[in-house]
Amino acid sequence: MARYQGWFAFVLALAIAAGMFLIRTPLQLGLDLRGGSQLTVQVQPAGDVKVVGDREMEAVKAVLDRRVNGLGVAESTLQTVGTDQLVLQLPGEQDPTAAARVLGDTALLEFRAQREGTEAEFRSLRQLQSQARAILQLRKDQRRRGETPDELNLEDLKDVQESLGLNADGASDDELLQALLDQADDELLTLLNPAQLTGKQLVTAGRQPLQNNPNSWEVTLNFDAEGAEAFADLTQSIAGSDRLLAITLDNKLISAASVGPQFKSAGISGGAATISGNFDAETARELEVKLRGGSLPLPVEVVEVRTIGPTLGAENIRRSLMAALSGLALVAVFMVVAYRLPGAVAVAALSLYALFNLSVYALIPVTLTLPGIAGFILSIGMAVDANVLIFERIKDELRRGNTLIRSIDTGFSEAFSSILDGHLTTLISCAALFFLGTGLVKGFAATLGIGVLLSLFTALTCTRTLLRFLMGYAGLRRPTYFIAQGQRPSTIP
Repeated sequence: MARYQGWFAFVLALAIAAGMFLIRTPLQLGLDLRGGSQLTVQVQPAGDVKVVGDREMEAVKAVLDRRVNGLGVAESTLQTVGTDQLVLQLPGEQDPTAAARVLGDTALLEFRAQREGTEAEFRSLRQLQSQARAILQLRKDQRRRGETPDELNLEDLKDVQESLGLNADGASDDELLQALLDQADDELLTLLNPAQLTGKQLVTAGRQPLQNNPNSWEVTLNFDAEGAEAFADLTQSIAGSDRLLAITLDNKLISAASVGPQFKSAGISGGAATISGNFDAETARELEVKLRGGSLPLPVEVVEVRTIGPTLGAENIRRSLMAALSGLALVAVFMVVAYRLPGAVAVAALSLYALFNLSVYALIPVTLTLPGIAGFILSIGMAVDANVLIFERIKDELRRGNTLIRSIDTGFSEAFSSILDGHLTTLISCAALFFLGTGLVKGFAATLGIGVLLSLFTALTCTRTLLRFLMGYAGLRRPTYFIAQGQRPSTIP
């Protein structure tokens, strides 16, 4: 008796510890339960890479993983699906637009000097670019204030269109301005020398507001030794001239600056630079994240954006909870009716089983999704099955005329091998699903596997400890609490 009192104290202490841990550590809920956004990106073959293989996928995933971490979205996950797709889940994020922008860009950063003899053309295109951007912003602000934007004087733009070779017949005013802007960008790129410095030499990137205008931001860069030397050479080559140093990202000009004559002797040394390009806090942050994450080795395309509202997530939780509680209640009624006192003990053991399961989910931690809940509920069935095997063996011993205590001990001993075999085969299936499956299948396998392991503990330890502890009370040591009197041999009182 003393032995089982010790075990009972141990199980009780374990239950209290698990309950307190669960109260202090909330469960992590997946996208389908919490709500949020899911983006699917497809890696595209490019250059010498005709087929996207595992190596390319790992390289792309590493870059995207750094960018996702830079976004600062808590508990995000990035998983490979199939041979060329990656799925990003952002729990709690209801606007995936910024994430799509950050993930979809290649982020090829280049520093290029302006070609000699192009000063006038470059200056003209930059002025056109600046005016088009300012008008577009003005029209956007007018719409935000509920005003109708002013109509453009198309006659004034006719010469510009002809000089750029732009045919925008039928386009709206905004589409015409955007086309002018894009065409000016393309023309400007033709006036630049090939890149002498790229983002490969970048060590880190940051952002900071401008001292004279806190609403405008700039992105700071720091290069390694090779990059610092290349940057010094590049700035030295154009120092004191009218030529500009252009900074491009994915073949888009984002900034251009002159280099003063004081750097003509050695260029700008120290390996640090800044990019200023009319950035606000958000756009500066996006550029910083992309640069810190590095350039993608292959282009990617965002092929699907899915948003799950928090209301739908809450509804999923409610339905899953109702399913779990309903299942437990029906199982509890069945166990008590079919097995009497052992059935009531099994209900207590199953409650401990559910508590231990949820505590392990919080401890590891396991991100709980709908398939994960399905695995948990299925594992409850395994736990019930283990108790049924034990109680049926106990009944068999009582029908043979064995004493109650000996029947309990023999029932646990004889059921052990069957329980172990059944749980081991399920664990093998879980291992195969976890290591060979992807995404939600892994979650299902994880919760089912954890449940099967804990089922072994609760069936063979908790149920036995509780049952033997109760047998310490004479009033409960009645075989009729385990089996109907008519099923006992007539020679047994």
